Amino acid sequence: MTHRAQVHCSVQVGSVQLPNPIMVASGTAGHSTELSAYLDLAKLGAFVVKSLSAEPWAGNPSPRLSPVGTSMINSIGLQGPGVTAWLNTGYQALRGKGVERIVVSIWGRTVEEYAAAAALLADAPPEVIAVEVNLSCPNLDGGAHLFAHDPDLSAAVITACSVANRPLWAKLSPNTHLIPQVADAVASAGAEAVTLTNTLLGLAIDCSTRKPTLAMGGGGLSGPGIHPVALRAVYDCRRAHPNLPIIGVGGIGNGEQAVEFLLAGAHACQVGTATFADPRAPLRVLEELQRWCDTNGVNDVRELIGESHG
Repeated sequence: MTHRAQVHCSVQVGSVQLPNPIMVASGTAGHSTELSAYLDLAKLGAFVVKSLSAEPWAGNPSPRLSPVGTSMINSIGLQGPGVTAWLNTGYQALRGKGVERIVVSIWGRTVEEYAAAAALLADAPPEVIAVEVNLSCPNLDGGAHLFAHDPDLSAAVITACSVANRPLWAKLSPNTHLIPQVADAVASAGAEAVTLTNTLLGLAIDCSTRKPTLAMGGGGLSGPGIHPVALRAVYDCRRAHPNLPIIGVGGIGNGEQAVEFLLAGAHACQVGTATFADPRAPLRVLEELQRWCDTNGVNDVRELIGESHG
């Protein structure tokens, strides 16, 4: 047996144990088995479902996605079938592919809408191992700012989502200088981990029409361009909260970039936009991470977590 096969990849995110630290990022792999023709979803640390609200939601008008260099900008608008429909269809399809670890991302426009989505997961099957609470949504009660920009609102959402009766991961925004404060607030409210980060606010303009490329104007930037920003967010959060589990996400396209996130303080990683260019990217990143560990004499990926902090 080769040394590479002996690399210990299991990680702990709060109370959740994963066989390896690589997941897909919410929104980039669909609601169910959309990528199953390209990779064995059951081999991932976990499958993270595209964000769901309590009710079906049509999302924003098109065009709502545009390439920006090697990155992309989107304003999909969190289109989804709703939690109940997903439990009856998307969940069943994932189980049919042998997926045993599912993280459901939820969203809402008010604290009450978050609570309604979480409540629908209270009796979900045990394969739903955690709920990722997408806090990067506009707050209709408090104005145009995002929940994740306000520590008190973020904490209120996490408290309300406790009705899900399973571990909560708070997905935070990079578009604020308050990341450590928001992380502290959500952890105090009951979140077992934070996911860093969501997309950066951005804009693309079509020079031929002289108008914004996307129908809604601005959107969220993801892909390689945001990697240093997300890495800094993880690093700063780890420095401020060394005992808070972190899931790192943002521009990961290869194994060495996943290593960077682990060294910065992440306990696990999510691969997102890279799947649009290479649908097999999440498993390729895992293989490259294992190969890097083998080459560099790392027997256990947990040795890397936070090592850049000394």
